[in-house]
Amino acid sequence: MRVQLIYFDGCPNADGARNELRAALARLSIATRIEEISTTAPDVPAELRRWGSPTILIDGVDVGGDSAPSGASCRLYRRGDGRLQGIPPAPLIDAMLSRARRVDSG
Repeated sequence: MRVQLIYFDGCPNADGARNELRAALARLSIATRIEEISTTAPDVPAELRRWGSPTILIDGVDVGGDSAPSGASCRLYRRGDGRLQGIPPAPLIDAMLSRARRVDSG
């Protein structure tokens, strides 16, 4: 399973997304490395630079449901109650990790 956290340096929501991702991995007892990618690093591929910050990709699939990058900007996620927040909600992360685990074991 490949887990990527994409963010730009100084993103106010990167730490929150990182913490939520770590908590989800612990909740689901998944031991895997988180590949952290700063879009401001010089060697980052162009296709990763275009994701908003923060973005979590699980096996290349966005937990927020976007099929393609929306641009290098701050990113918002819709919660179950319809409100917006700057980090992916735990249920989105959990669902994507669970799906990837089923694919890996199947």
